[in-house]
Amino acid sequence: MKKGLLKMFGILILVVILSQSTVVFAANVNSLNNQKASNQEKINETKKEKEEVTAEKNKTAAEVEKLSTQITDYESQIDELEDKISTLNTKINESQEQLNKAQEDYTDQEKLLNARLVAIQEAGETSYLDFLLSSDSITDLISNYYLISEITANDTELLDKIQKQKELIEKSKAELESNKSELDTAKASKESVSVQLKATKKDKDKQVAQLSADEKVLQAQIDELKEANKSIDSQIQAAQEAVKRYQEQQKNNGGSSSGGTTNPSSSGFIYPVPAAYAKVTTGMYYSSGQYHGAIDFGTGGINGQPVYAVADGMVITSTKLNGSYGNYIIIAHPNGLYTLYAHGQDGSRTVSAYQQVKQGQQIMRVGTTGNSTGPHLHFEVRTSPGTYANRKNPLNYL
Repeated sequence: MKKGLLKMFGILILVVILSQSTVVFAANVNSLNNQKASNQEKINETKKEKEEVTAEKNKTAAEVEKLSTQITDYESQIDELEDKISTLNTKINESQEQLNKAQEDYTDQEKLLNARLVAIQEAGETSYLDFLLSSDSITDLISNYYLISEITANDTELLDKIQKQKELIEKSKAELESNKSELDTAKASKESVSVQLKATKKDKDKQVAQLSADEKVLQAQIDELKEANKSIDSQIQAAQEAVKRYQEQQKNNGGSSSGGTTNPSSSGFIYPVPAAYAKVTTGMYYSSGQYHGAIDFGTGGINGQPVYAVADGMVITSTKLNGSYGNYIIIAHPNGLYTLYAHGQDGSRTVSAYQQVKQGQQIMRVGTTGNSTGPHLHFEVRTSPGTYANRKNPLNYL
């Protein structure tokens, strides 16, 4: 009788232990599923962000292409203007040479005429008369008179012709110089626009390069999250198999489990960081308006400070995920609430899965691992069943 009671009591204890183990494993599976869902949500968000970055990059690249076309067009126009200016410079130089030649001809002819006039003046007015009277005949007289008239007329006509030619060349040269001045102005204007376009293109090229780099960073985050989910899938599978084994053992032992529920009262939570650093730097929403779903403690000097369990409970998860929470811990509390602590320092986690913790017990140190821009503690409170969708404002429980 006594041995029978002891045997039954032992079986009952075994059933209770197995039942509790099953609950713990089930809670761990639930936590892993929550993390997987969280990662998938981040994957979707990051993909969307990457698509926006890609669209912006494509838009900027199209602007760069348009600018390149404009620059090519302006440079082509500048080349054409340079060709025209070069041609005009050649014509101006030719005109100047012609003008110099005409000036020389005019000067030479003017000297000859002046020399004749001086000679005539020095010989006196009788020179022409003497020349005419020296004629042997009337025919010679007429011929000599005509010759004198022709010489004088030719000199005057040649001077007039040279003067007109010089004036025409000067006018043509002035027109060429005026056209060249206009072309120089047009060229300078187009060169100025071309410089501006090149500067704008350079800035756009930098934007494309930066956006391409952002794409790579975002894709790396997506890849990390996908790898994390693969790891979580393996953990879930192992945990589910463990739960199945324990359930089979429980069935084979013929035990049954019974349990009750405890209505949660006030949380009784303490702050997860020392009082000197218990200042919230980011609330449930980022400054951009995006939902955060947690609060951050990130005041100066917090790096390396201890992180405490806010209440008694059992550790469900104590691990590290790159690209998301970094080093993080999830604790299930008797009142049905779950708390999550993230971005802890590498090597600072002091608790492991299925370990019971006491309120105020140090579980790790504040760091900046995972998807973090600086040292801070990311702190979440979740209601049952502890899923990512059940995040609540921690300030209502602290």
